[in-house]
Amino acid sequence: MTKLSVNINKIATLRNARGGNVPDVIEAAKKIESFGAQGITVHPRPDERHIRYNDVRELKPVIKTEFNIEGKPIQDFMNLVLAVKPEQVTLVPDAENAITSNAGWDTLKNGLYLKEVIADFKSHGIRTSIFVDPDKKMVEGAAETGTDRIELYTEKFAVDYGKGDKNAAKTYAECAKLAHELGLGINAGHDLSLENIAFFHKEVPYLDEVSIGHALISEALYLGLEKTIHQYLKLLK
Repeated sequence: MTKLSVNINKIATLRNARGGNVPDVIEAAKKIESFGAQGITVHPRPDERHIRYNDVRELKPVIKTEFNIEGKPIQDFMNLVLAVKPEQVTLVPDAENAITSNAGWDTLKNGLYLKEVIADFKSHGIRTSIFVDPDKKMVEGAAETGTDRIELYTEKFAVDYGKGDKNAAKTYAECAKLAHELGLGINAGHDLSLENIAFFHKEVPYLDEVSIGHALISEALYLGLEKTIHQYLKLLK
């Protein structure tokens, strides 16, 4: 079964919009785990516009499943990850002005840099994943860095599938097969939802984990958080 890691950034966004501590991201993470999710994902950014660095520190002792921290490996981020020591760190090439992640790494151009960062994290026992576009050359480049996994950036799939393209997952499946042959684990995330997750899961082999935040939290506004998580888990079996 592919694991479901729930990104709780949007819960922090809601909290920050009002000030105070409602909703409580720590309590939300506990509830999400109790509803069956197999991981919690956070993506702190330098401006702390949603998840704050201190949230990350406070979450680590209470998470009982897997903790995945996403972000661009600037020095402050690296210091945070090495202090917290999550089960997984996912490296994302965020532009400073990006509202959300919008591209994978060029693993050929940034190969040496990524290799050094990954070696540092792995020396502390932290599993590493690189956010990549569904491009075989980028997958091959990722394998050269020493990473444990890749995370396939799935926005294009979501857009194409939403237009009725039944081949929307083809390049993702090909990249997943190649990654598996190269000894890499495969994660996926971005714009996956209850509408498209079953198709993606059926078409893309060797999928270890999906990380879902915006869609899941949005769907939970209508369905409730527990029911939404249960539906994802059912579709990922």
